[in-house]
Amino acid sequence: MACAPLELASHSRHNIFTMLETRYEVAALAARWVVEDGLDYGSAKQRALQSLGLHGRSALPDNALMEEAVREYIATFCSDSQAAQLLALRQCALYWMDRLAVYRPYLTGAVWNGTATRLSDIHLQLFCDDCKSAELTLIDQGVKYSANSAPGFKGASVPVLSVSFFCKELGENIGVHLLIYDHDDLRGAVRASDSVRTVRANAQSLRRLLAGMP
Repeated sequence: MACAPLELASHSRHNIFTMLETRYEVAALAARWVVEDGLDYGSAKQRALQSLGLHGRSALPDNALMEEAVREYIATFCSDSQAAQLLALRQCALYWMDRLAVYRPYLTGAVWNGTATRLSDIHLQLFCDDCKSAELTLIDQGVKYSANSAPGFKGASVPVLSVSFFCKELGENIGVHLLIYDHDDLRGAVRASDSVRTVRANAQSLRRLLAGMP
């Protein structure tokens, strides 16, 4: 026998509520591993699914919800230490941005949005006339690096040069990842950052932030 319209509506509302509840539960648990273990959002979500005994097709929180959960976790459990760690990472980021200024670097990720801890890596986007030039610069400067690839902000794979850098303020090595884009991609990146909440920032914006300027 078919369900009556009211029963269908009630069932639908229940499913929506369950999906939302699952997303928040996964986000809250995953946020702990992002902050405490330095996992990326994707890995933390999958670990949370397994820990909660949920199947792979369960509703997952989007990155905006994940960022909100991470901020809540930091505010609740490590607000006393995170601010100093974030400052140290931003200072290291500025050092590398100045060092690679010729490639028009932009800072993105947790170090820019303010959710970074001592376990977070620095992610810089470089915009090069020649995609090999940044690699040659690292070689000329005697910097050891590993080469890989990752999804870019357009979705396509882009080269990534990863450096291990000793942060004096934190007293340990941190990862600095340089995502290499064509110079022509710079216009799109700037346009994407031209919003109330920017997803990336150049050295001038980071310097203003560190100086406490609006």
